Amino acid sequence: MAKEQGRKVIAQNKKARHDYAIDDTYEAGMVLQGTEVKSLREGRASLVDGFVDIDRDEAWLHGVHIPEYLNGTWTNHAARRKRKLLLHREEIEKIERRVSEKGYTVIPLTLYFKDGRAKVEIGLAKGKKSWDKRHAIAERTAKREAEQAVGRRLKGMSD
Repeated sequence: MAKEQGRKVIAQNKKARHDYAIDDTYEAGMVLQGTEVKSLREGRASLVDGFVDIDRDEAWLHGVHIPEYLNGTWTNHAARRKRKLLLHREEIEKIERRVSEKGYTVIPLTLYFKDGRAKVEIGLAKGKKSWDKRHAIAERTAKREAEQAVGRRLKGMSD
């Protein structure tokens, strides 16, 4: 079998970028069972309720739903079990220091295969307030309207 190349996205946590201000991102490997990998290759996973916890200098991914493999037998995995993340010690220590500050949390952003290996992109995030969300939406709208106005101007149309 040929070795996979590139990046194949399995699941994204789109709501995370809306609800949190992402400061740093890290790429981490995951310790998975065989049926979990097969289920991921089918493109089935959900990051919605996921979060990362640091326990005794190890990073653990909680709440990520990888459904049972349909053709699995008694060796199937639990859908919402905690999974160990593979990070360098310096990265774990840096994340742990930042999480100990008020308001920071670590959430999974994207689950993907990179060169045949399952990876998760985690983000060090701080929760947004409702006025932050409204401000971000207003900025996006203003930018879109400005680009449309420039486009109309280039086409020779009047405002």
